[in-house]
Amino acid sequence: MTAKSGENIPLSIKISNYIPYLLLLPTLAYMLFFIGYPLVEGVALAFFDEQGHFTWANVNYLLYDPGSLFWDALKYTILLAAVIIPIQVSVAFGLALLFNAKFPGKNLALYTVILPLTISDVAAGLIWYVMLGQYGFFNKLLMDLGIISHPIIFFGIKNMEFLAIVMTEVWRATAIVFVIIFAGLQMISHEYYEAAEVFGATTWQRFRYIIFPLLLPSLQAALIIRTLFAFQIFGVVWTLAGRDIPVLAGEAYYAQTTLLRPGVAALYALIIAALSVSVGAIYIKFFKAKYLEAGM
Repeated sequence: MTAKSGENIPLSIKISNYIPYLLLLPTLAYMLFFIGYPLVEGVALAFFDEQGHFTWANVNYLLYDPGSLFWDALKYTILLAAVIIPIQVSVAFGLALLFNAKFPGKNLALYTVILPLTISDVAAGLIWYVMLGQYGFFNKLLMDLGIISHPIIFFGIKNMEFLAIVMTEVWRATAIVFVIIFAGLQMISHEYYEAAEVFGATTWQRFRYIIFPLLLPSLQAALIIRTLFAFQIFGVVWTLAGRDIPVLAGEAYYAQTTLLRPGVAALYALIIAALSVSVGAIYIKFFKAKYLEAGM
């Protein structure tokens, strides 16, 4: 009599075949309950009425209602992201390269740079609201240095409020990008630098052919995370400018708490999600390292 297929396979090997799937269960459960379910509920709130009928009422409100600030909110959300993210990435990149070298007081300086990570967006907004006030520290410092003769008015003027938001966000959230890029920089083996020195590579060549290509995955991760946060910007804007500078997340909050229209708030949330996914896909496509594309 012949043995059936798989009859002689040890039980431990059979169980081990299912271990990868068991390990994925917590992640799958998290995605279903904290991403899938809210997404389905958001779609239901945005496109269905209380009777369960499909409706364009919330879309029509966003696009055509005189009280809607959707287009301004979309414009300022994208504009803030377009201004803030390049500044933060440039500053974070420079700081990461600086801290990659050894110098006295490096640890203290490092802790100082990442300190804003411990401060919430609302707290950061309040700090800078006081600093940038007419009689705040910023104006006092510039006047004491003789740079200006009269205080700079930041609040009540849209362009100046926009500048105040940019300054606050650069101070508050650059550390997020810095930590990711600096961690990626620390993972690059010094053997690459030593080999480059042996072959007489200049500083620029080492940066172009070693540092930057190997940092692309870290840069990609930093851009995706920072862009997600940029499209969700709310606390700093609401604290410094209120609805003078409307943003998508702020309008979602306003629709939910003041207008009592959860469908409109859900639609704003879906738009933020769509923007985040679209830009994230662009980052994944254009910032993939060449050695990963080669399957290495």
